[in-house]
Amino acid sequence: MNRRPRRNHTPGFKAKVALAAIKGDRTLAQLAEQFDVHANQITSWKAQLEGGAADVFGPGGGHGAAPPAVDVKSLHAKIGELTCQYASNCDPLFASNRDPSGRDGLGLST
Repeated sequence: MNRRPRRNHTPGFKAKVALAAIKGDRTLAQLAEQFDVHANQITSWKAQLEGGAADVFGPGGGHGAAPPAVDVKSLHAKIGELTCQYASNCDPLFASNRDPSGRDGLGLST
C-alpha cells in the first residue's frame, strides 16, 4: 500500500480552509472533500483561528511580531563614543581640547 507523501500547507491555505469552516455553509465532510484534508485537521485549524483572532485587534495586532525593545541610552553612548573616535582621528587637537564637563563638543556625552 503506497502512502501519500507528507504535505505542508501554507498559512494562507490553512486560513482559507478555517474561514470556510467558520462560515458554516458546508459540513466538515464537504470541506474535507473539497480541500482534500482530513476533517480533524479542519477542526484544528478552525480552533487555532478562533483562538488567535482576538490578537488581531489587540495592541500591535496585525503587524506580525512586536518590534524589539531598544535601549536608547546605550545607543546614545555608542554614538558619542564613535563620534569622539572619529573626531580624534580627524583632528589631533580635539582630544586635548575636550570640555572638562565630559561633553564632546557636539552635544553628546561620552
